[in-house]
Amino acid sequence: MTQQGSVKPPSIYDFDKGLRHNYGPLLCGVDEAGRGPLAGPVSVAAVILPEDARFEGLDDSKKLTEATRERLYGEITKTALAWSVVMIDEKTIDEINILEATMEGMKQAVSALSCCPNHILIDGNRRPRFEPFIRSDILPKADARSASVAAASVLAKVSRDRLMVRLAEEFPEYGFEKHKGYPTKQHYQALETFGASPIHRQTFLQRWRERMTAEHQPTYQMQVGRLGEQAVGEYLTAQGYTVLQYNYRCREGEIDLVARDPEGVLAFVEVKARRGMSPRFGRPANAVNYGKRQRLIRAALHYLYENGNAPHRFDVAEVYLTKGDSGLRVLSIEYLKNLFGYDYRTGKPTW
Repeated sequence: MTQQGSVKPPSIYDFDKGLRHNYGPLLCGVDEAGRGPLAGPVSVAAVILPEDARFEGLDDSKKLTEATRERLYGEITKTALAWSVVMIDEKTIDEINILEATMEGMKQAVSALSCCPNHILIDGNRRPRFEPFIRSDILPKADARSASVAAASVLAKVSRDRLMVRLAEEFPEYGFEKHKGYPTKQHYQALETFGASPIHRQTFLQRWRERMTAEHQPTYQMQVGRLGEQAVGEYLTAQGYTVLQYNYRCREGEIDLVARDPEGVLAFVEVKARRGMSPRFGRPANAVNYGKRQRLIRAALHYLYENGNAPHRFDVAEVYLTKGDSGLRVLSIEYLKNLFGYDYRTGKPTW
C-alpha cells in the first residue's frame, strides 16, 4: 500500500514496456562490471530480451547473491533474443583510461549482437557514439530500474567473476577468487609481498606505488626476500657462477636471479626465503606451484629473446633465516638444480 498522494514507481518490466512502446520492440540494455578493480579487464554486456521475459529476483547484480546471479545468467542467456559480453583488457585500460575502455566495450558489445536494436539504454551518465541510426539514452542506476539493463549487469558481472576465478589459478598468490581484483586489504597485502602481476592495471597502481615509495620502509617480507636473494647471489658466486642480474622484470613476470654456471648454462633462480626451519610449513620450494612455474617460464623466454638463446634451466634456492640481536641472518641454503622443465612447443611446465 502506498501513502496517499504518492505514486508507485513502475516495475523494471513496466519501465521497459514504456520504452518499447515509444521506440520499438528491440530494446537493448547495456551495463558494465569491473571499472574499479586494480586487476583484470572491464566487462561490458548488451542484452535484448523478449517482451514477455520474466526472471525471478532480477535486479542490479550488486544487490544479488552469487548463487542468484549464476542462476539468472543461465536463464537470461537461454531466453534473450540476443546478448553479448565483451572484455576490454588491462593493457587497453592503461593505454586509453578506464572511461574510454568502457565506452569502447559498449560499442563492441552492441556491435556483436545478432540483431540491431531499436533503442539502447545505458546504465551511467556517459555513452559512446553508436551508429547514428540507433537511438540511445543514459540513465543513472538504470540497472535497478530497467529489466534489460539489470540483465546486462548480471551477464557482465558473472562473466568477469568467472574469468577472475580462472586467473586466480594462474596467479594464486593474489587471491583473485575472493576479491575479483578489487582493492581490498588482502589484495594490497599481496601486492606489497609479491608486487604487481601481468594482469594488474599499472595506472591504477600509481597511488599504491607512490604510497610505498613515500613510506621508504620495506615490509618484513621484502626484507626477508632481499636478504635471501643477496645470500643466494653470494653462494652462487662462491660456487663459480657469474650472477648476471637480480630481479629481472618484464610484462610476463619476474625472475629473482639470473646466473651462468661454470659450464655456461643459464640458471633462472627462484629464491624462497623463510624465517625458521619448522617442517610444519613444508619446504619453501613447494610454493613454486604450477602457476608460478608458468610465469617463470614466460619471463625466462622473454629474457632469452632479449639476450640471446642459450642452454638454460630452472633452479630454486631455499634460504632459511633466523633473527638475532643484530637482525636477520642466514642459517642455511638448500640449492635445488633443474627443479622443473617445460615443453618447448607449448611453453607449459612438464614437472
